[in-house]
Amino acid sequence: MKDKEKRDYKLEDLPSGIAISWGLDKQPQRGPKRELSINQIVETAIEIADQEGLAALSMSRIASSLGFTTMSLYRYIPSKDDLLLLMQEKVSDIDYPTEESEADWREKMRQYVKICISVFQTHPWFGDIPITSVPLTPNQLKMVDIALRTTRNLPLNDYEKMSIVLLLSGYARWCGIIMKDMNTAIQAGKSPGAISGLDYSAALKKLVTRERYPDLYPVLMSGAYTEENEGENTLGDDFDFGLERIIDGIERYLLSKEKKR
Repeated sequence: MKDKEKRDYKLEDLPSGIAISWGLDKQPQRGPKRELSINQIVETAIEIADQEGLAALSMSRIASSLGFTTMSLYRYIPSKDDLLLLMQEKVSDIDYPTEESEADWREKMRQYVKICISVFQTHPWFGDIPITSVPLTPNQLKMVDIALRTTRNLPLNDYEKMSIVLLLSGYARWCGIIMKDMNTAIQAGKSPGAISGLDYSAALKKLVTRERYPDLYPVLMSGAYTEENEGENTLGDDFDFGLERIIDGIERYLLSKEKKR
């Protein structure tokens, strides 16, 4: 009986933003029902955030853009937090092959990470919204399903699969935020050399000493820290290199499980 009670969850207990994402919300009985919709509000919010960032986003700004009062919006979306959740949900609607791909699990993981990174690049504000729970909305759960697909044929239990999904998603988020910050800096007028530190390489070589920074010193002097001698870099893109090491680690883990059998 206790187990049954634990599983008897009620849909009406879902937070408002999540309920809206699943189409479980009740449409307002009053207000500009025919002229306004949740989708219209969310799309306008995304457009503002894409162009100006989350700092410029407010319910009053969206209402002004749509030609309605702020209170009209609250009849459809109860709070700004709900709006942010629905914005994330909207841009997480990513096209992905539904049929089983012929690519091996390694390539599937690469594809998944690149898809996630593309969301951060297309919508720079995405990573500015704090994570407050596991994915609970339809499109974000679809992303989890896509991530789990990379582990479908691997000898892993469900907890191992979810840990790998968290690892890949976390790396994609980190890469996406770093890339977003770099792009923002460039758009603001900062040079690539300033971002990489190359513009300050000569000054750093005078300031950084072997005594104070024993391990950084030789790396800095070689030019690797500021990519001074880029032609000598045989590793390629830093983000791709990191992803390959993660995949190598997963493969090593699979091999260790195989040996224990």
